[in-house]
Amino acid sequence: QLQLVESGGGLVHPGGSLRLSCAASGSSVEFRTIGWFRQAPGKEREGVACISREGGSIDYIDSVNGRFTISRNNAKNTVYLQMDNLKPDDSAVYSCAAGWFCTLASDYQHRYDTWGQGTQVTVSS
Repeated sequence: QLQLVESGGGLVHPGGSLRLSCAASGSSVEFRTIGWFRQAPGKEREGVACISREGGSIDYIDSVNGRFTISRNNAKNTVYLQMDNLKPDDSAVYSCAAGWFCTLASDYQHRYDTWGQGTQVTVSS
């Protein structure tokens, strides 16, 4: 059974960088879309970025476009989220999830069927 584990979160100053990892076990994610989502206290969960099974389709929400980069290494069964020029508004719990279509639409989140436990990202001076 597929399991996802996130790592790489932490505390960083504004303008800093972090790289999150989403490591899969129990099954290959080679043929799965992987999405990164975040949820800040008092806010709804939002899709941040997604990447299709071979990386042919990638999408970002507008607020992170140009600052975040999603990538995958299928040989390592891992998907990454490189986050640069971080801002305080990026603070949230970041989770990865496996689905079948690269979409960040809120009404499609339920179609991502396997979720990790999340990793905290805090951007503060």
